[in-house]
Amino acid sequence: MVRGLLNLVIYLFRSDRNYLLNLIRILGFLPAHTFFYRAAFTHKSVVLHDKLGEKVDNERLEYLGDAVLGAVVAEYLFSNFPHQDEGFMTKVRARIVKRKHLNATAIKMGIPMMITHQSHPANTSKHVYGNALEALIGAIYLDRGFNKARRFIRKRMMKRHMDLIKLTRKDSDYKSQVIEWAQKHKQEITFETQEEHKKSDPLPRFLATVKWKNDQIGTGRGGSKKEAEQVAAKEALKVISK
Repeated sequence: MVRGLLNLVIYLFRSDRNYLLNLIRILGFLPAHTFFYRAAFTHKSVVLHDKLGEKVDNERLEYLGDAVLGAVVAEYLFSNFPHQDEGFMTKVRARIVKRKHLNATAIKMGIPMMITHQSHPANTSKHVYGNALEALIGAIYLDRGFNKARRFIRKRMMKRHMDLIKLTRKDSDYKSQVIEWAQKHKQEITFETQEEHKKSDPLPRFLATVKWKNDQIGTGRGGSKKEAEQVAAKEALKVISK
């Protein structure tokens, strides 16, 4: 605490205090080693050297940040959607870390004004913003560790600047919507599916039922278990949405 206040006082008297205050606003905490963040916001078109004279830009930090971001998002989806399968989590994770989405998030966070590059900003690809955001995550990891980077991603990025409901429901199927409703309202809803056998039809057919409070609120038939459950869930949604 004392060290943090001391650093803040020092920052206030530095010539680049406006840059540092904007950095603190984005991070939500005081950085310990500002060089990592300088590197994160340095485009490869600019020459920046470390203490050993080695050229530094944000590409290596971007690589590191991409890995940390992927792990944190995967953990978030795994913890918050216990009834969803691997396919759902893979799709949503890809949507969250998609370059176009990261670019938009970086703009909302004010990252473009922090980036140092030689070309004119108007001629700079917006992908640079998303790249810098990933590099920033890498810088946080090196400066303050994984837990701090995890908190930044979940609190400063995802909670403040991402519409997670929209991102998770974009491709959400009827069954997923029923399960999400049950979780939100702390209700128990069950799906029961069985294969039907008909001599006149050699192809497999399935019958699915959805039950809530011991009542059958949806039924559906289909050529696969998934198809039958989707039909039944669509019918059930009409009941629970009333």
